[in-house]
Amino acid sequence: MNTHAKGLFITTIGVLFVVPDSLYVRLIEAEPLVTAFWRGMSSGLLILLGLLALQGTKGFRPALTTGWPSVAYIVLIASTAPAFVLAITNTSVANVVLIFASMPIFAAIFSWIFLGEGIGLRMILTMVAVILGLGIIAYGSSENEIASWKGDLWAVYVCIAYAGAITAIRVGKDVSMIPAVPVAYIGAALVLMPFASPWEVFAEQWVLILGHGMFIAVATCLLAMGPRYISSAEVSLLILLESVLAPLLVWAWIGEDPGRWALVGGVIVIGALLVSNLFVLLRRAA
Repeated sequence: MNTHAKGLFITTIGVLFVVPDSLYVRLIEAEPLVTAFWRGMSSGLLILLGLLALQGTKGFRPALTTGWPSVAYIVLIASTAPAFVLAITNTSVANVVLIFASMPIFAAIFSWIFLGEGIGLRMILTMVAVILGLGIIAYGSSENEIASWKGDLWAVYVCIAYAGAITAIRVGKDVSMIPAVPVAYIGAALVLMPFASPWEVFAEQWVLILGHGMFIAVATCLLAMGPRYISSAEVSLLILLESVLAPLLVWAWIGEDPGRWALVGGVIVIGALLVSNLFVLLRRAA
């Protein structure tokens, strides 16, 4: 297997492992902050134990001492733990993951601001189409009993935070940020602890909680490794799999109808990103 195929394989598996994330949030019967606590604590501890077993403590120092990129990455990733749960619990899964599909747009904006990378006509047209799609999704939230603009806003925040974290990784690209992930997740859980009562829920639903943590831990590590071997356009296309598969999984498992407007807006968002990234790949192949 060559390096490019390795990157495609690792990234695809990572995306598939993140697909059940929203379903677990739906299945765990607990207050949002309790679910957020265990989402961060379980996945953070699993990643920490895996890192200690494989490389000891030697990988932590570089990841935690790269200056503002590591600080920004940790703070942003930590904030996504509760924000993701609040998004899922306040709107439909379809709205959340379809909004997540717009992450490359925010990443392009941050790259322009912090890395001085230009934004071409292709990206501008893509942004216009994505904003239109997000507007349709937001409009549909007023007609869907499950969906709400409050959850949509949390989803937009998660999208922005992940895009910012990706930009921080690119600034400190010579250092692996995987050791910073458990610091962020466990740190977020400890901040939430005074506002949550997590122990009773763990005693009753530990299988779901540990399963959730395992999926997040594997997905996080693979999605930090795979993109090192393939282009950002290919990464963006593969991540769109979650936007397609996650609502279908939740719909099939618990019967959560995404709603017609979410589907229409989602088609516009995914279609715009698909065309944009395929254009880049085909131009490079020519």
